[in-house]
Amino acid sequence: MNRLLLVEDKGSLRAVLKKTLEAEGFEVDEAADVPQAVRRLRSGPYLMVLTDLKLPGGDGHEVLKASLQEDPLLPVVVMTAYGTVEDAVRAMKEGAFDFLSKPVDTSHLMVLVERAASQRRLMTENILLKEEFAERFGMPRIIGDDPSLRALTEQVRKVAPTPATVLLSGESGTGKELFARAIHELSPRSGRPFVAINCAAIPETLLENELFGHEKGAYTGASSAKAGRFEMADTGTMFLDEIGELTSSIQTKVLRVLQERSFERVGGTATLKVDVRLIAATNKDLKRAVADKSFREDLFFRLSVVPLTIPPLRERPADIPVLAEHFLARFGREMKLKSPPRMGKEAMAALRAWRWPGNVRELQNCIERVLILCDAEEIRPEHLHLSLVENSASGTKADLTVPLEEASAAASRQVAGSYLREALRQARGDKGRAARLLGMAPKAFNAKLRELGASIEEAGLTTSKQ
Repeated sequence: MNRLLLVEDKGSLRAVLKKTLEAEGFEVDEAADVPQAVRRLRSGPYLMVLTDLKLPGGDGHEVLKASLQEDPLLPVVVMTAYGTVEDAVRAMKEGAFDFLSKPVDTSHLMVLVERAASQRRLMTENILLKEEFAERFGMPRIIGDDPSLRALTEQVRKVAPTPATVLLSGESGTGKELFARAIHELSPRSGRPFVAINCAAIPETLLENELFGHEKGAYTGASSAKAGRFEMADTGTMFLDEIGELTSSIQTKVLRVLQERSFERVGGTATLKVDVRLIAATNKDLKRAVADKSFREDLFFRLSVVPLTIPPLRERPADIPVLAEHFLARFGREMKLKSPPRMGKEAMAALRAWRWPGNVRELQNCIERVLILCDAEEIRPEHLHLSLVENSASGTKADLTVPLEEASAAASRQVAGSYLREALRQARGDKGRAARLLGMAPKAFNAKLRELGASIEEAGLTTSKQ
């Protein structure tokens, strides 16, 4: 994107500035007054805005306000021949990137333009992972430092400014809507509608009506016309979550929207045109659905112009502590806790050992539940209420070749208890031998037995003396 908006009422100066900017490789759109500037802004996107302060139909402050409403990241340079300190301070407080006095020094102007353009690109590149930008502009923050997540956010950054349709694949709870919102916020459609709908959450008989709306009298009870989600998303982004749940007839209508940008309401004959960018998401294997003839092949190829796969949380365990601490801080603030409990080492080890079938959403719910129910100063594994049965998908016994110290870093207290009992079974109740199997001193082994309640009786064994 190399497009600038120049707002100046004097034609001669506007022509000079435009020629200067175009000579440096910028594409320049012009406006001579505030209403024209506002219309131009709506047809963006722009790399930056250069506006006079004294303008017909308003002033540069209105252009500044309209610019930031369209795009919070848009740098705006205000210039005026009537500049005062007060004008400069006001413009900067309102969010202007800088202030330029007339007569304009073209070399100074180009320095400002290059700085503004550089800042815009830098902020766009970093907004996904930088909390300060996310908080300042109210944008979604994607948390994590795993290489797979970083590669994904780089793909998001590249595809966001384009009009390409995106297909997000990933397990439930991985944050598909968060990534969809990030793509929208980093796109030229930022500030326009973002309309999301979960195709699996709405009964099949109502989904077509929700997506495309209906005309008055289309069915019993339709006392007035109703706009559908696609109409609501016009000029913005439509996010279809769980798109694999669409019936064949609705798939056909969605395909038409993608191909022709048009559709009819339920019970209507008038063809409606929409300008919508579509982002779809699924936790199903759509290729298999195509092979099974339950999903249209032509729609699949239309949707997967840019396919992005979100990794499950279990494949990026190093991000679990970062996410856990983030949710602790977030829910602590929301609940207005003066002294929220801190995460203990064993509890954090249990979090890292869990497979998180519900992914980030499950972790978020876990931390929220802990802050509601835990009265202790330190969060321990038992406060997490992680189920040993659910976590042991394979149903295999503990591997006693792993020392307990390492196992504790990768399992909850319940898992540690299973290690002790399994050791006792393999050692036929001999505590000393069981301790050696686990690489522990006998006293430490006994202390751990008492702490975890992993008694000899539970193991169904008779012990030998140490």
